[in-house]
Amino acid sequence: MTDAAVSRPPRLAWRPPLETLALIAALVAGWQALHAFVGGDALPSPLAATRRLGELLAAPDFGANAAETGRAFAYALVISWAGGLGVGILLGAHRLAGDVAEPILVALYSIPKITLYPLILLLFGLGVSAKVAFGALHGIIPVVLFTMTAVRTIPAVYLKSARAMRLTPGDTALHVVLPASLPEIFTGFRIGFALTLLGTLIGEMFASQRGIGYMLIHAMQNNAPDVILALALLLVTFATAASWLLLAIDRWLRHAV
Repeated sequence: MTDAAVSRPPRLAWRPPLETLALIAALVAGWQALHAFVGGDALPSPLAATRRLGELLAAPDFGANAAETGRAFAYALVISWAGGLGVGILLGAHRLAGDVAEPILVALYSIPKITLYPLILLLFGLGVSAKVAFGALHGIIPVVLFTMTAVRTIPAVYLKSARAMRLTPGDTALHVVLPASLPEIFTGFRIGFALTLLGTLIGEMFASQRGIGYMLIHAMQNNAPDVILALALLLVTFATAASWLLLAIDRWLRHAV
């Protein structure tokens, strides 16, 4: 084996991080150029937004607001993932029920969820429960659809083998259905994660007195672009890091299963 062949894999391994850094640098450069064009009153610079974010993180009330958002998001995510997984497996295992439910779920998914927010407030009232419900409403449907499709596409020989081994429905779901459909299910989890976060933040923006979403809408009402950009930078950083981690797990599952 030549020295060139030996040195090629490390260079290839460095390509994704370098491409990511190049993309981040291009985005920051574009942000800085737009700041220079429109002015600091309309769009703070990346450095100003980062400095303002540091001030927000050090503020005494930021921890309580972040904890409120984190608590609502965690509850909504558990409901989205667990509920979507259970309903998706049931609809995927019963084809008639899935055929009936799928167009209804797709129609619900296409409706702007903000139109349902008055109903959410009527049912759950003001408080964390409404934010949890609104976040779960955003995230559960894609999880159901991806899980249902994954279960439907399991090779028939797997299910025949389970019946031949006289597995119970619970054992079949746990030891056959779930492992065979796990990569596609996890893709639904990734999409559900992003949409649940979006729904939780929107819920805080319209009917809450605490949370990151409340801080955003308060900054909009007070015309504070520096706070808006700082919070947006925080949310983008968190969502990007979480999505990168979930995508890495997704790729590992597709190679491992």
